[in-house]
Amino acid sequence: MTAAARAGFAARGLIYFLVGVIALQIAFGGDGGGQQADRGGALAQLADRPFGSVMLWVVGVALAGMGLWRLSEAAFGGSGPKGRKVSRRAAAFFRFLFYGFVSYSVLSYAAGDRGSGSGSSDRQTDDVTARALEWPAGQWLVGLAGAAVVIAGLWIAVRAVQKKFREDLRLGAMSARTRKVVEFFGMTGGAARGVVFAVAGVFALVAAVQHQPGKARGMDDTLRGFRDLPAGPWLLALVALGLAAFGVFSWCNARWRDV
Repeated sequence: MTAAARAGFAARGLIYFLVGVIALQIAFGGDGGGQQADRGGALAQLADRPFGSVMLWVVGVALAGMGLWRLSEAAFGGSGPKGRKVSRRAAAFFRFLFYGFVSYSVLSYAAGDRGSGSGSSDRQTDDVTARALEWPAGQWLVGLAGAAVVIAGLWIAVRAVQKKFREDLRLGAMSARTRKVVEFFGMTGGAARGVVFAVAGVFALVAAVQHQPGKARGMDDTLRGFRDLPAGPWLLALVALGLAAFGVFSWCNARWRDV
């Protein structure tokens, strides 16, 4: 499980780092090389590299390892004094479901199903929102989901700024300088990730209130939305660097996470 967890963090870091690079290209007038600034765009970037197919299989298997580790946490409890708390075990189970889905989509993409892992997050978000709005009380469900994403994003950002991630790291195994560097990436990366989640949640709330599924946005459109604001290119560049920083922080987790 330790090896599975560390491989999963490394794979997650690679995806976030590539998303950050694509978003940075978009910030200054480019189109990200024609790629989406989301998981699908990151996978397409990997596929275009030498030994890209092998890399996709490695990432997919590593993310499956992350899912198995989360399942073990849900079943037996995680590390640390709070690892057996019901809330933590429940959160671990939902993370297992998430990483199981992500791993399946990446492995399907690696196996040749180019419509699986590389699908546009914006199109998928529109489709899911449109179907949900057709349900009885669909507006309320989409609105509640959007509010939950906003709260989760703010929670992620606040915890990052408060350096809560230090509870899960083996700080004693780092030098003082290394600790400061890891904390920097954890704060900036976690804050940027939380802000992106919160803004995406706001768009879902707007879609619910206006009953327009097209108002909901995936990660790519959410990031491009920053560019349309005053000083937008610089703001998007800042968020992009934050997402890349979260990728680096995930690599730090692969090395120093207490699993």
